[in-house]
Amino acid sequence: MESPRPSSANQAVKLFLSTDSVQSQELKSCFEDWNELEQEFKQLEGDHDQYIKKLEEVKNLQKKCMGGIAHHRYRTKKIMESMKKSEKGLSENDKKLLAELQQKILNRKNTFREMEEFLPHKNGLYLRIILGQVNVSLLSKEDRFNYKKEYENFKLTVSSVVLALSFFLLIVTGYIETRWLDAVLHFLLVWYYCTLTIRENILVVNGSRIKGWWVYHHFISTVCAGISLIWPDSWSYQSFRLQYGYYSLYLALVQALQYYYQKGCLYRLRTLGERHDMDITVEGFMSWMWKGLAFILPFLFFGYMFQLYNAYVLYHLSIDPRCKEWQVSIYSVLHPLNPVPRQHDY
Repeated sequence: MESPRPSSANQAVKLFLSTDSVQSQELKSCFEDWNELEQEFKQLEGDHDQYIKKLEEVKNLQKKCMGGIAHHRYRTKKIMESMKKSEKGLSENDKKLLAELQQKILNRKNTFREMEEFLPHKNGLYLRIILGQVNVSLLSKEDRFNYKKEYENFKLTVSSVVLALSFFLLIVTGYIETRWLDAVLHFLLVWYYCTLTIRENILVVNGSRIKGWWVYHHFISTVCAGISLIWPDSWSYQSFRLQYGYYSLYLALVQALQYYYQKGCLYRLRTLGERHDMDITVEGFMSWMWKGLAFILPFLFFGYMFQLYNAYVLYHLSIDPRCKEWQVSIYSVLHPLNPVPRQHDY
């Protein structure tokens, strides 16, 4: 029968007692270091056990708080229903008291939302489809801010890569076969927008007030990039390719300019306490757009016109007898549906 494995403490003692018979000073030093490390490991085990206990306590408190908020919301809803029934025939004094109670209820709802920022949230439908029920809640302000900051840096990094790749494709056009490089660019855009939709839904779970049109824009952009990826190398593709290259280059440049402009706006707003910590840069733009927009507005306007011109060209390509691809017709419809948000990436 196999003897039981000795405990860490017994191993440490055994090693310590055996050091007298060790002739090599270097090996003896290793044993002594290990014995010292064993003592530190005991402390580590104790800290880890305490961490596990605290983690369980935190989970229990989270469930308790979430249940308490749900209970208070239910009771508040019932009180509001009773208030509506009693609004008729009130005296002036009762009307004032009713208004005070309504204000208290409104304040309490705001307090509930603030409490929920530090509690786990259920994933939305899109995240449940992509990630399942994995908990993506970030429960500290520092973690949420770092995630938002990394999200913004990710957009800038990919935008810079798209800018460089688009410029390279325009330079080498006519010198080498570029269809496979076009596919690389289109695949990059598909991956980029798919990743953005996931990251933005995680931001929403963690309290970011991203507008619905912003998420819608990235879904449409994903479809457009996917259509470009599977567009055959045909007459219609080659007819639109150069124009699309210039458009991609210009759009990446505008997005980079917007990123720096909006980041400065959001920084000023956060400093003044006018914005939420999890707001993305586009929201800073929407709030500060009339406080220094003169620089970026001409670039945006030209981008809108460029996109409408793309839709016009695509439409005429789609009705040309030489065009046999369905991608052209779909692209000509989707392109003008995505103008404003597409320019507000940064």
